Amino acid sequence: MHDFNEEFYNKVALVDDILEECLSDKDNSQLQKEIYESMSYSVMAGGKRLRPILVLEAYNLFEGKDEKEVYPYMAAIEMIHTYSLIHDDLPAMDNDDYRRGRLTNHKVYGEDMAILTGDGLLNLAYETMIKSVDEKNVSKSIKAMNIISNKAGVSGMIGGQVGDIKNVNKDMDIETLDKINELKTSCLIEGSLMMGATMAGASDKELESICMAGSLIGKAFQIQDDVLDVISDSKTLGKPVLSDEKNQKKTYVDLLGIDGAKEQVRNLSDKALKIIKELGNNEFLVTLIERLVNRDH
Repeated sequence: MHDFNEEFYNKVALVDDILEECLSDKDNSQLQKEIYESMSYSVMAGGKRLRPILVLEAYNLFEGKDEKEVYPYMAAIEMIHTYSLIHDDLPAMDNDDYRRGRLTNHKVYGEDMAILTGDGLLNLAYETMIKSVDEKNVSKSIKAMNIISNKAGVSGMIGGQVGDIKNVNKDMDIETLDKINELKTSCLIEGSLMMGATMAGASDKELESICMAGSLIGKAFQIQDDVLDVISDSKTLGKPVLSDEKNQKKTYVDLLGIDGAKEQVRNLSDKALKIIKELGNNEFLVTLIERLVNRDH
């Protein structure tokens, strides 16, 4: 049996190397020096690197031939995720002081630079993907970029964030909460899996299936996040706890209770794993999903 932890940390290190290369090969004139420092501060702050690893493992699930062709997409999804966190932490949004165990970007560089840093990372993400397109993969690349443009945009993550901030201090039923979190959390996970699968040559039907798996994983991830916000501590999570209560946001714990929320996590993850196993054989991906939805931080 392979050592999952060792393999996982090796993949995290690979993602870090890819990101460092993307961020270092830039014009560091005095005018732009600070924003590159700010971008690196947040991107290289650590984290699970879940989304880029999902890109890679979906590519492997469909037996892609050269994993280096998804490296730009792995970098891009982490940049998009990081920009969303920087903006999410701003005083106008969640007003959080800590992320991944360190001060949030706006606490170090100021609100103005944090906004521009997020903008810079979003643009760099698309620049990184576009630069990787060549004659051999142009069709797959355009399809992959179209997927993430949709999943990260107004029809996806941004739309979910709009729903999130517009429903502060409002009663919500579980259907509304599901819709917000499908867009806010699941969409980037769906996009990660779909990009990797697309670059490996998956069919449209297979893309539909892996998108559904991503939706279930994302929802389970968000419910577990809501549970940890109540039962964990700031040191373990690396960010403030009870932030949803502070920001007067309804969560799955409010609607289902702790035990009900945990049961939902199990049910959703079981359904996701069934789909993944039907699509192919990737023991690492299966274990990753199991650990992800049962995490304690």
